[in-house]
Amino acid sequence: MRAVLTWRDKAEQCVYDLAFKPDGTQLILAAGNRLLVYDTSDGTLLQPLKGHKDTVYCVAYAKDGKRFASGSADKSVIIWTSKLEGILKYTHNDSIQCVSYNPVTHQLASCSSSDFGLWSPEQKSVSKHKSSSKITCCSWTNDGQYLALGMFSGVISIRNRNGEEKVKIERPGGSLSPLWSICWSPSREEHNDILAVADWGQKLSFYQLSGKQIGKDRSLNFDPCCLSYFTKGEYILLGGSDKQVSLFTKDGVRLGTVGEQNSWVWTCKVKPDSNYVVVGCQDGTISFYQLIFSTVHGLYKDRYAYRDSMTDVIVQHLITEQKVRIKCKELVKKIAIYKNRLAVQLPEKILIHELYSDDSLDMRYRMKEKIVRKFECNLLVVCADHIILCQEKRLQCLSFSGVKEREWQMESLIRYIKVIGGPPGREGLLVGLKNGQILKIFVDSLFAIVLLKQATAVRCLDMSASRNKLAVVDENDTCLVYDIHTKELLFQEPNANSVAWNTQCEDMLCFSGGGYLNIKASTFPVHQQKLQGFVVGYNGSRIFCLHAFSMSAVEVPQSAPMYQYLDRKMFREAYQIACLGVTDTDWRELAMEALEGLEFETAKKAFTRVQDLRYLELINSIEERKKRGETNNDLFLADVFSYQGKFHEAARLYKRSGHENLALDMYTDLRMFEYAKDFLGSGDPKETKMLITKQADWARNINEPKAAVEMYISAGEHGKAIEISGDHGWVDTLIDIARKLDKAEREPLLMCAHYFKKLDNPGYAAETYLKIGDLKSLVHLHVDTQRWDEAFALGEKHPEFKDDIYVPYAQWLAENDRFEEAQKAFHKAGRQGEAVRVLEQLTHNAVVESRFNDAAYYYWMLSMQCLDIAQDPAQKDVMLGKFHHFQHLAELYHGYHAIQRYTEEPFSFHLPETLFNISRFLLHSLTKDTPLGISKVNTLFTLAKQSKALGAYKLARHAYDKLQGLQTPARFQKSIELGSLTIRSKPFQDSEELVPLCYRCSTNNPLLNNLGNVCINCRQPFVFSASSYEVLHLVEFYLEEGITDEEAISLIDLEAPRHKRENKWQEIASNTSQTLRLDETLDSMGDDDPFTAKLSFEQGGLEFVPVVVNRSVLRSMSRRDVLIKRWPPPLRWQYFRSLLPDASITMCPSCFQGICEVGRAGQMSPLEG
Repeated sequence: MRAVLTWRDKAEQCVYDLAFKPDGTQLILAAGNRLLVYDTSDGTLLQPLKGHKDTVYCVAYAKDGKRFASGSADKSVIIWTSKLEGILKYTHNDSIQCVSYNPVTHQLASCSSSDFGLWSPEQKSVSKHKSSSKITCCSWTNDGQYLALGMFSGVISIRNRNGEEKVKIERPGGSLSPLWSICWSPSREEHNDILAVADWGQKLSFYQLSGKQIGKDRSLNFDPCCLSYFTKGEYILLGGSDKQVSLFTKDGVRLGTVGEQNSWVWTCKVKPDSNYVVVGCQDGTISFYQLIFSTVHGLYKDRYAYRDSMTDVIVQHLITEQKVRIKCKELVKKIAIYKNRLAVQLPEKILIHELYSDDSLDMRYRMKEKIVRKFECNLLVVCADHIILCQEKRLQCLSFSGVKEREWQMESLIRYIKVIGGPPGREGLLVGLKNGQILKIFVDSLFAIVLLKQATAVRCLDMSASRNKLAVVDENDTCLVYDIHTKELLFQEPNANSVAWNTQCEDMLCFSGGGYLNIKASTFPVHQQKLQGFVVGYNGSRIFCLHAFSMSAVEVPQSAPMYQYLDRKMFREAYQIACLGVTDTDWRELAMEALEGLEFETAKKAFTRVQDLRYLELINSIEERKKRGETNNDLFLADVFSYQGKFHEAARLYKRSGHENLALDMYTDLRMFEYAKDFLGSGDPKETKMLITKQADWARNINEPKAAVEMYISAGEHGKAIEISGDHGWVDTLIDIARKLDKAEREPLLMCAHYFKKLDNPGYAAETYLKIGDLKSLVHLHVDTQRWDEAFALGEKHPEFKDDIYVPYAQWLAENDRFEEAQKAFHKAGRQGEAVRVLEQLTHNAVVESRFNDAAYYYWMLSMQCLDIAQDPAQKDVMLGKFHHFQHLAELYHGYHAIQRYTEEPFSFHLPETLFNISRFLLHSLTKDTPLGISKVNTLFTLAKQSKALGAYKLARHAYDKLQGLQTPARFQKSIELGSLTIRSKPFQDSEELVPLCYRCSTNNPLLNNLGNVCINCRQPFVFSASSYEVLHLVEFYLEEGITDEEAISLIDLEAPRHKRENKWQEIASNTSQTLRLDETLDSMGDDDPFTAKLSFEQGGLEFVPVVVNRSVLRSMSRRDVLIKRWPPPLRWQYFRSLLPDASITMCPSCFQGICEVGRAGQMSPLEG
């Protein structure tokens, strides 16, 4: 920092105070009993102001620049306008010591020896407040809320805007250390208001608004008379009895002297928002200085260290923009940085810092060494293990412990020094002298190496990355570049003040000067752009520029030098420049130029950078072709031109290389058919046809299908014409094409038929199929359009298509819920499996939907279907097993239908006896697995309820007990529990009327039969009524071996005569009575029936012994007593004999189920069934 005197003047009397107009254009001085107004630009006295009668002690300007105030020993305060006119005057009881304007409200505080007053323009009078001591100084806070008063007694009183005391600070010195100047810091960065205090105890102190002291008192060694802050609060000015103005940091660290005077300094202030300082002295001298703060900094690659606030060092990473502050608390004189080292020279010592780690992004520094010695030097350089001090012509190398290791004496003044790298402890230094000599010095060597000597003094130096070239800026602002080895001057450029080589590119350097940045590549012309400041570094595309006091990294596209290399077809060098930083457009231009120059390696790298896969594929294909031995560069370049859109150039190259077909393909692919025709001329007709076809393809792609169809037809491409016409629904066009085509052209005609069918024109499709004689497709057409009559008619003429017609017909019937017809159609088509599957699905659906009557019917149909299939000997056994199984399921579901309706519906449609019989029948049948849908709970519940109602209490109790062990629905639980309890009150027996009778052996069977639906004595299976489920009076008998069904029928039809029955009742008559008597001597009628004799069996046998009859027994039977189930083959017929001929039984002719019809007349003959 140095102070330069701008102007000086001398008043006749002592200058006690001064004030700047806020815009800095005017200066108001208090000198004697007058105010002097100066122009700050040149020190011209504009006007003296008279108004006070005695010495003026103080003056202050309002923040808005409209008014200023002055206070005098005549006890008065005068308010002046900015036009230098007095407008108001008021007085105190004593002389005025200080005045100050509130920076926000423009309230004026005026202080005298015994009181202080507060006045604002809207007040009619001044509000005054007494003071216990003489007030020597005052200052408002930034926000205008508080006023600090400094007393002669050493006390600081902090008041609010109403004058009320809020804080009182009593200093240790008391009246022995009277306060002479106080000032609040104007800094906006501080979180708290800070008050600087100077007293005549020769101390400088700092306080917070709360009254708490900040830090310790700082000794001044003189009596301070004035204290003021810079505009932003970064520095403090102090003047007093030492006859000079000193500059301090905001923390109170002394930085230096602004200007020495011949008498006491009573006042000093800073011009607003500038580095100009004005000083007023006891002898009336007024001095106006400009403070010049020199830049103290150091740079190494992307780390820049500089001084901040005179006592701090900030290290900035120019790439990441990270910053770290190192507080030194003393004036920083010199800074040097190198790799991980940072050296800072303070007035009495040098500090060596190092990074915590080797990470290139690490910004944490720690103290390594401290050299406690005072050094005087012009330049400071730091290395890995040494510091280098430059003093005029001498260089000294010191270790970090402060020991001088070696010294070099130069011939002339050292103007520039720079570390150029090297191993630790053996670094090289580049030194430039005033006499034009440039030397290289190694830290571990006593001898300096002269690199070259020029005629002019050196101002700046830099060496290229490979250390082959040297750039020098001399005192004539000329940049000279030398070859270090040959000492040859390669080139020179004017208007340079600094120079730097690119650390990543050997042939690039930049220099600044005249407000321009100049970039030079190799020996090409210089590229310029506007830039203020000095170039200090060049790394890749970043140029580090120092302007005023700030370092910035400027991103500079390297487009200009890249194009300079491209103009000379130096593609590899251009690529190296592009890597430093160019735009995407530049990368693409480089890629294209390299591709046209057939420099594929460079082109591939550049296209990779812009991620252009299309051109990368082209380059890869060309490289593959080169590997296969292709060497025709014209062909490669033609491919490149075609990719770039230079089609005519590409066509010429294709033709020159003998590949006209490639040119033709290119034009047709691009739909440039006119160019293709011109290129082709009157050539081969095949190629012309191919061209028309491609033109049609193009017309189709651009959505002009009509034109495409016409072109395809003219080119003979009927298939494509048909496809387009069909896709657009042009039936008329299709008809024309189909009728013009020969029947031998089968494929296009089939396509026409397909589209006719698709477009719902089956008549034209049939016509087309008939044209080519495709009857099978015609059948499929009738089937697909559900024109069954035509299909059946065709099937009659051509039986080989029977399956193709009836199977889809059956499927169509099934899809339309006509399952029975579908089953018949499947059967007719010979698809027994499908017929069975349809019925199985119907049956399953009926069970799932609880339609048990339907399920029974479908199971019966299934059984009959299986019986039909069983005629095939290969499937006989399996199908007969299924037949009996399905017959059994049909009976179960038929019976369960009544149970389900009884349990689910509110009203019953069956008699209790019927439900009783059905539930017994089901329980006897469900001895193994229970079929899907049949509930054992519902069956037992029905049995329990009906048994109890009919008097079968024992059976009811058994049913209730069984229900207790099953999971029952909630709706049954209450009824079951109640029934279980009430049945206990009933006798443990069943009504004899309900006991079933076996008509073969006349045995009464229990209601609950462990053997099932057979007699427990003779094992004869019971035959049940299909309606009431009572046991029918039928006994099944079998024919003796050798008797056929036809013979048996004929024997029964003979109906041999029997003995006439004689009347066993004798009538006896008398006069008074008539009596009937049974004559027991007559033989029983049944003794002469041969069938009755056949019913006998061996008692106690476990096996069932069937009734087998011979011819004589058959002859004895009556046709009305025999029922026959006439099953189709391969089943045998079943024969049943009624043992109660008077009770007729009707049997269904389809399912052979019997119904007892006692007492009905007009019975149907069983043989007819």
